[in-house]
Amino acid sequence: MAIDRFNVHNKRRNACMLHGPFAHQGYDWWWHSFTAQDALTGEDKPFFIEFFICNPALAEDEPVLGQLPKNKKEERRPSYLMVKAGTWGEDACQLHRFFSLKNVKMHKSAPYKIAADDCLASESRLKGHISISEDAAKAHPEWMCDAGEISFDLVIDKQIAFNVGYGASKPLRDAEAFAMYWHAEGMKSAYGGTVTFNGRQYIVTPEKSYGYADKNWGRDFTSPWVWLSSNCLVSKKTGKQLENSVFDIGGGRPKIYFVPLDRRLLGVFYYEGKEYDFNFSKLHLKVKTEFSFDETENEVIWHVRQENIKAVMETEIHCLKKDMLFINYESPDGKKNHNHLWNGGNGWGTIKLYDKKGQDLVLVDEVEATHVGCEYGEYGE
Repeated sequence: MAIDRFNVHNKRRNACMLHGPFAHQGYDWWWHSFTAQDALTGEDKPFFIEFFICNPALAEDEPVLGQLPKNKKEERRPSYLMVKAGTWGEDACQLHRFFSLKNVKMHKSAPYKIAADDCLASESRLKGHISISEDAAKAHPEWMCDAGEISFDLVIDKQIAFNVGYGASKPLRDAEAFAMYWHAEGMKSAYGGTVTFNGRQYIVTPEKSYGYADKNWGRDFTSPWVWLSSNCLVSKKTGKQLENSVFDIGGGRPKIYFVPLDRRLLGVFYYEGKEYDFNFSKLHLKVKTEFSFDETENEVIWHVRQENIKAVMETEIHCLKKDMLFINYESPDGKKNHNHLWNGGNGWGTIKLYDKKGQDLVLVDEVEATHVGCEYGEYGE
């Protein structure tokens, strides 16, 4: 990969990474988020779909759920495929369906493919169904999910990538150095197809899907946990939609060989074909990052300032609490450390992008962002 490029597609990095020690204590997930339109009203509605694999080497005939009291007492680590799907808004919910990994067909090398019963995920296709009754959700808190029903049948066109290039691009012997890895094969993706949620149909069209697709893998999650991204962007300079642009920010407090680094974020802006890279692992860019997260009575707010030797990006994103949920995961060791992980898809805000000219900052554009995917959480909250 060219050292100063991040829009480099690499399906090998999107393949299953649970080899070696990660097979016994590791997770790998493929995340998808997009906007659909109500078939009757045309109203926008955001959705997310994720395929999450945990500890494949520990597979049993039935899914092993780490939050089940008996398993917690015996310190049994979880093992399963979890198909997660849901929506944001005032009816925000997350639905989980679990499979034993003995009943999952996986094409582990690139291009990846995961299939279990009527659920399928691959580079270009998503299909599945989840149905959880109110009684079942209440009776099974170890499922960590809400009640509802969703089905989806989608195609994906991954157009712009964010290839982080750090850690996982090193030889395999170093592939477990970091606690959490990230690759966005479809930082800007176009989705098409249909979603049916609680009996209502939604149409997904590529030009209005504002889609995103990435993956994370590792042995643990980061804390704090930060994610912001959107490709629904309008230039304040011209008033026009930016058709070939996307920004993506993620990270928090990475660990290398179990040693936490200072609070750091990876950030990029693909601005109408020009790459602005704020990846702290590229030492020659001398990246500096400041970020904060605030809660008001009704909103959560992210402030991020990133600087490299060539440019500055200032990002402020808002999201209404009523449109968000606390997204649930358990880590491969069976603990559930993130219990206050804000997650939304209805964020909005501004990004100010500057070029450095000597000691001066020259405004490239101030960009209005909507349909922003957003996350923040810390352990112990």
